Amino acid sequence: MSRFKRGAHVDSRAGFRQEKEDCPVPYGLLKSARKSGQLNLSGRGLTEVPKSVWRLNLDTPEEAQQNLSFGAADRWWEQTDLTKLLLSSNKLQSLSDDVKLLSALVVLDIHDNQLSSLPESIGELEQLQKLILSHNKLTDLPAGLWRLTNLRCLHLQQNQMERLPQDLGQLIHLDDFDVSNNQLTDIPESLSKLTNLVKLNLSCNRLKSLPPAISQMKNIRMLDCSRNQLESVPPVLAQMESLEQLYLRHNKLRLLPELPCCKTLKELHCGNNQIEVLEPDHLKHLSALSFLELRDNKVKRLPEEITLLEGLERLDLTNNDVSSLPSGLGTLPKLKSLSLEGNPLRAIRRDLLTKGTGELLKYLRSRVQEQPDGDFKEEPKTAMTLPSQAKINVHAIKTLKTLDYSEKHEASIPDEVFNAVGDSAVTNVNFSKNQLTSVPQRITELKDTLADINLGFNKLTTIPVEFSKLQLLVHIDLRNNLLISLPMELEALTKLRSIILSFNKFKSFPEVLYHISSLETILMCNNQVGGIDPVRLKILNRLSTLDLSNNDIMQVPPELGNCISLRALMLDGNPFRNPRAAVLSKGTDAVLEYLRSRIPA
Repeated sequence: MSRFKRGAHVDSRAGFRQEKEDCPVPYGLLKSARKSGQLNLSGRGLTEVPKSVWRLNLDTPEEAQQNLSFGAADRWWEQTDLTKLLLSSNKLQSLSDDVKLLSALVVLDIHDNQLSSLPESIGELEQLQKLILSHNKLTDLPAGLWRLTNLRCLHLQQNQMERLPQDLGQLIHLDDFDVSNNQLTDIPESLSKLTNLVKLNLSCNRLKSLPPAISQMKNIRMLDCSRNQLESVPPVLAQMESLEQLYLRHNKLRLLPELPCCKTLKELHCGNNQIEVLEPDHLKHLSALSFLELRDNKVKRLPEEITLLEGLERLDLTNNDVSSLPSGLGTLPKLKSLSLEGNPLRAIRRDLLTKGTGELLKYLRSRVQEQPDGDFKEEPKTAMTLPSQAKINVHAIKTLKTLDYSEKHEASIPDEVFNAVGDSAVTNVNFSKNQLTSVPQRITELKDTLADINLGFNKLTTIPVEFSKLQLLVHIDLRNNLLISLPMELEALTKLRSIILSFNKFKSFPEVLYHISSLETILMCNNQVGGIDPVRLKILNRLSTLDLSNNDIMQVPPELGNCISLRALMLDGNPFRNPRAAVLSKGTDAVLEYLRSRIPA
């Protein structure tokens, strides 16, 4: 039995001679692949895979005929089978049947090509554990693929598939399955047989329901069903006892799912639905939840039972119909971020809302002090309640991870404030309402933990380059200072979600902000900003709130209408003529639509 029987009647070296002359794959790559067992041919403009690649483990290397003396590294008969083949970002329209010749493949990545079908022979790659087929033009999959029972990871996102066969249930070892951005209208019941699944992404399809059998997948930690047409979630979903992250954004839900058994659920994302009421029954089982995202719904009120979410760290209620907040919200021990922009909150002063989560929670706590019978409840000893003469609140540092030295009217922060931190992991710093003319140098000592900093109401004229070392920052408040610019080095703040620059001296939109793609909120009202670049702003595809009211904008560029991620855009108080006040008063969607209509054809 010769390994070369398929080509016995031809010169076995001919293919290699041709490859060496015409093939876009350098021969040196093939040679090193025989040693390493890995071949990366991504982004080479290939319209087909050279035969020499498929026959890599079969044909005798050319140098075997040319050299009769080998070093240890060149002993081709000892070299390894190909286990990893990367063919992504090429121009492949089909795959040869010869793929079966690479029988030792463990990883095959063909994403970002133009494949409309796969050969049946792919089912012969029995060792395959990872198959990446995303960003192609697949409408169906060969029956052979379902024989790949060793598969652990299958990515099919961004194709054109309208259905999945029942045979999917044969891939029993699958732990990561992504079929997002297709045209699926339903999911086969056999999906429930994939009991080893840890990550399941069904987002951006046309699903109107989920099969109840899905609940049998007890190991799922992340389930993404965003951007479908779901009107409800089957109650049995609650049996997914390992679930940690559940994404249900952009559907047609009217209620939160009831999840009594999901004791490990940490994140529940239900933004952009039609939820009007939060039922106490839907909240009481979510005690482990750290992030509840309900933005862009129609929620009118928060029940007092929100206080049952004792692990809650972030609550996003942006763009709802909430008019008041339960005082108990202020007692949630871990709550660090409360997003309320775009709600008609009448019972809370607007200036209080702009002061950030800490001040708002402090206010809500103050409302719970008084009991109905007129007695006063003792407040917990926090930064807000200790005697005012105590210069440094060590209790707040240890328990709330907060370094608070605000409202002291000091020109600098004393060293003993930073010394008091010791080895505590401080995540919040509040140095607002002092007389600071520069950012304290020692702030960089907190770079390994600091997420939220408030330097508002000071006399800062510049932000030092060293500020960029605080790379865990999520929120920055610099309102009411004397700033005219920000250093470009701040683009290193890749986790930054919100920045408040209101009431400063900016004459132009800070260049660096266009480079921080994680930004969700930019507040720049009451400056002297003269304009904005809508094309570069559109790159900030997470930006949902932009406040440029009371600036010097003479013209609003129509292309700003293309920034469709915006949910709250404030432009009032600028000297431009269009859009007129009547359009502005109709809200953000109307303004963006108006601007788009004025883009030159």
